[in-house]
Amino acid sequence: MINEMLSAAEAAARIEAGEVMVIAGAEELLRTLPRGKWIGGTTVYFVTDKGGAVVRDRLFCTIFPQASGATPRHLTAENLSDISSGYAPSGFTMIMIPAFSVAHSDFAVEGQTYPGLFDQPLVGWITGVHLDELGKRAPLVFDGATGVAHEEGAVLLHVALPAGTVVDLDILNIFAQGERRDLTFTFPEGGFTAKTATVEGKEVDFARYIEENAIDTRLPLVANYAGALVNVSIQSVDSASGEVKFYAPVVAGVEYRLANALGSYSQAFAEGAGDAGAGQYSCNCILNYLYGELEGQRTGNFTGPVTFGEIAYILLNQTLVRLDITDAA
Repeated sequence: MINEMLSAAEAAARIEAGEVMVIAGAEELLRTLPRGKWIGGTTVYFVTDKGGAVVRDRLFCTIFPQASGATPRHLTAENLSDISSGYAPSGFTMIMIPAFSVAHSDFAVEGQTYPGLFDQPLVGWITGVHLDELGKRAPLVFDGATGVAHEEGAVLLHVALPAGTVVDLDILNIFAQGERRDLTFTFPEGGFTAKTATVEGKEVDFARYIEENAIDTRLPLVANYAGALVNVSIQSVDSASGEVKFYAPVVAGVEYRLANALGSYSQAFAEGAGDAGAGQYSCNCILNYLYGELEGQRTGNFTGPVTFGEIAYILLNQTLVRLDITDAA
């Protein structure tokens, strides 16, 4: 695959040439693009080959020259469970969902129950806006087949590949569970909010516990799913209402531990990635960008959009998701 930062005119020329593409950028640029085999989503934050940056005048374009075919489509929030019905033979599916939408919430909570969801690689991200525009401008997704922008639902690009092509989907999580095995958090109900939690075997007011124990909310809660570490990031703590909000849902009964503190985010990504990243599709979380002060800092060889959530089959937080394609022999 090919990753390029292109002008809107350059991206349009690639689309008109029939390229299969996934595009990220500012709404104003995405609205100018012609119809074709592409999907797009809004963000102005990127990790470029020179480091993290806010970019409004160019689009981050990923081209899949290996594709033998591609079908863009839009699903409403009510029809999200039909994601796998469009899966292409020997292929993979790209997905984008607008932040704060009904689809965002529904996919996060129910996505893993959708029939056939795990039958092929599903990768993508939650679209966003500049943080100064939160509440003023809606995150959008674009269906390249129609050229229509949507504030709700999901856009999918079902990509077909030649037989024998290998698709590798992985997550790079720079966080590890804290060393205190006795300091665990479980929740009586799943969802994006919690008022109570069981901590060290005792039920507590979770917001009060966080404040009284000076918990660093920049660190996610981390669950271990058979060796795969999955983060749930804390969005806000409201001691008045007693409510803690998360960027991804906690799962009832699952044991979480607070992540270990990090030194340098950019160094942690570079060390975790090694020489990987070049020629791969990747997206990285806005919380990593902010908390790690990644503006101007590189994260190894990875480039791509900075997002309001990452998708590798399920919704993730504070994670880098990558997709690699190896051509058929």
